[in-house]
Amino acid sequence: MSDFLLPDLGEGLTEATIVAWHVKVGDEVTRNQALAEVETAKALVELPSPRVGRITALHAEEGQTLDVGSPLVGFAEVGAAPEPGAGGNAADEPAGGSAADGSADGPAVDEAVTSGSVAEEPAAVPVGVGASVDGSYEATASAEPAARPQRQQVLVGYGPVLPGTGRPRRRPRAFATTPYERPSRQAGEGPTPRAMPPVRRRARDLGVDLRSVHGSGPGGRILRGDVEARAQGLPGSATRAPGSHTIPVTGLRKQTAQAMSASAFTAPHASVHVTIDVTDTLELLGRGSRESGRTSFLASVCRAILPAAARTPAANARYDAEAGEIEMFEQVRLGIAVATDRGLLVATLPEIDADGHQDPSGPALTAAIAETAQKARDGALAPGEVTGSTLTVTNVGVFGVDGGTPILNPGQSTILAIGALRRQPWEHRGEIALRTVVTLTLSFDHRVLDGAEASAFLTDIAETLTDPATLLVR
Repeated sequence: MSDFLLPDLGEGLTEATIVAWHVKVGDEVTRNQALAEVETAKALVELPSPRVGRITALHAEEGQTLDVGSPLVGFAEVGAAPEPGAGGNAADEPAGGSAADGSADGPAVDEAVTSGSVAEEPAAVPVGVGASVDGSYEATASAEPAARPQRQQVLVGYGPVLPGTGRPRRRPRAFATTPYERPSRQAGEGPTPRAMPPVRRRARDLGVDLRSVHGSGPGGRILRGDVEARAQGLPGSATRAPGSHTIPVTGLRKQTAQAMSASAFTAPHASVHVTIDVTDTLELLGRGSRESGRTSFLASVCRAILPAAARTPAANARYDAEAGEIEMFEQVRLGIAVATDRGLLVATLPEIDADGHQDPSGPALTAAIAETAQKARDGALAPGEVTGSTLTVTNVGVFGVDGGTPILNPGQSTILAIGALRRQPWEHRGEIALRTVVTLTLSFDHRVLDGAEASAFLTDIAETLTDPATLLVR
């Protein structure tokens, strides 16, 4: 019996949420067969089986968030008899901090997995010392000399296999250092409460000692609801209003919250605004759609940004606080903010011009924006399609608002917000006439641009959009 741990999915991701299981307890699986679909902060990913085997346990429920390195599924060799008491999920494990629980010795892997990142054992292991999963060494009861271990490849999150045992040795897992999350194990104090890391974090936030909570889950596992019910009985604890409910902050929404918080409190934001008459431009776009294909107003704004950024290079840059430098990007990679069911996502537009020029046609750019936005809503973007943008455009006008002050996408110096197109009285050629106007708002990093540069960049875009002769619609 062994456990497959949630692997490191790359790009600094530390956790994933189980969206759907593709297997159940008792299923026999082949190598690379999809076990589950998980949601990271950047994309939906299918996790393949590392080997042939029979599923003995599912260590999480759909909708549950796991940290990288946490047990995901239990494996047994095909044809092996089930162990007594084996069940359908982690709750059927023995209570009291056993190896199956992951709170003491933790789950072990009985063979090396040959895919993923590579970790190598040291050249030699001292006598009487065993290697732990985290790469450190522990004294063992054996006094016999240890044989020189063979080099192995292991998936990130695993430890090397000890020679002659088929199992790695782990130190007790510790998910926190507060008395609420990691009770003392002194004699007489009882076993460690059985709860997943997100539940332990919730207990810490509410000031709940897990030792005082009765677990209602299978096998006595403490669930989130148990912690919140206990919190309502504590003096001064934060409780929910009657009739309210909570929504877990996971995946993309959690990543967005962290990124926006980091951006808002590290980059000094400033904003400039301009309202312009785009009536003539919209009429030109309407004629172009009948002749050579449709060009959206959003695509026109993106096309206006490209030459403006060339004339104000600081608008396409980022501030490197660690190096104390401003990095100037050589090319503009536009990111489009897309509202999805999972939260806000900035999708990077592809370089669609075959000649490498940064002046794609209006219809081609319109089609690329629509395709990229749909992929974002479907959760089908590859990791490379949510990274790499250097300047972001957000179209808040589609929600019926006249404007807004956006927060910078981390690693960028500007973000442009487009308001709603409004038909209203406006001065035109010395008279008042009904015209279509729009408000553009530019938020910028004041460490990279000053007010004059930001204003020059914004008015450059505005002048292009108000003068159809300069907007080359092809």
